[in-house]
Amino acid sequence: MKFHLAINMERLSPEVDMAAVERHTLDMVKMADDGGFYIVWAAEHHALEMTIAPNPFQILTWWAAHTSQVRLGTGVVVAPYWHPIDVAGEAALLDIYSDGRLEFGIGSGAYQREFDRMHPGLKQSEGYRYMQEMLPAVKALWAGDYAHEGEFWSFPTATSVPKPLQQPHPPVWIAARAPVTYDYAVKHNCNIMSWPITRPMNEVETYLQRLETALEENPGKARPTFSTMRHTCVYDSVDQWTVPVEAAIRQLGSV
Repeated sequence: MKFHLAINMERLSPEVDMAAVERHTLDMVKMADDGGFYIVWAAEHHALEMTIAPNPFQILTWWAAHTSQVRLGTGVVVAPYWHPIDVAGEAALLDIYSDGRLEFGIGSGAYQREFDRMHPGLKQSEGYRYMQEMLPAVKALWAGDYAHEGEFWSFPTATSVPKPLQQPHPPVWIAARAPVTYDYAVKHNCNIMSWPITRPMNEVETYLQRLETALEENPGKARPTFSTMRHTCVYDSVDQWTVPVEAAIRQLGSV
C-alpha cells in the first residue's frame, strides 16, 4: 500500500489571508515529501473559495520547486474545460520542470455548479464523453504529429511542444465512479482514482466491484492500480467541526 496526499488551498471565506493559506498548503506538501508519501495531488476547481485550484499545473509546478522525491499528480484535469493541445503541452512542461515526477490524472468533473459556469448547458453526467475523446488525443500529441477530427475538438496536424520527460508518457489515472469510466480505464490501461464525495465510505466497496466487473468484461487486461480518498480534518476542539461543513454548504449548495 502507498499513501498519497490530496490537498487544496482552502479557506472558509474570502476574508482569510491567502498568504496563510499558501503557507499551510506548502507545509503539508513538504511534510508529505519528507515523510515518504508517494504522490501529492492538486485538483482543478473554479470559483470556489473552499478549493482554490484554477490550474493544477501551476500548483504542481510550485510544489515541484519545494520538493525532491514525492510524485506530483493532477487530480484531476477536467477534460470539458480544456483543449487537448493545451493539456498536452502543460503536462509535458510540468513533467520536465519536475524531473519526470508527473502523474497525469484526467476526469469528467465533479460539481454541476462548476459546469453551469464553465461549460453552460453540459450535464456533469455527460462530462465523461469529453474525457474519453481527450485522453487519446493528448497521448497522440505526446507521441508526435497528430491531427484530430472529433465530436468536441478538431484541429490540423500538431504536436505537443515540449514532449514529456517520461516516455512513452507519464502514468495516466482516470477519475472513476460510474461503470462506464471503470470500463474505459481498464480497456486503456489506466490507473484509477475514486472517492465517494458525499456518500458513506463503504461506497468504495461498490467501486471495487465495478473494477472487478470491468476486468471480467475485458479479459487479458492488466489490473490497474486503484486508489481511493478519504477526507480528513483536524480541529482544535469538538465544537469546531460544523464551521467548515456550513461553509461548504454555503459555497456548493446542491452539487
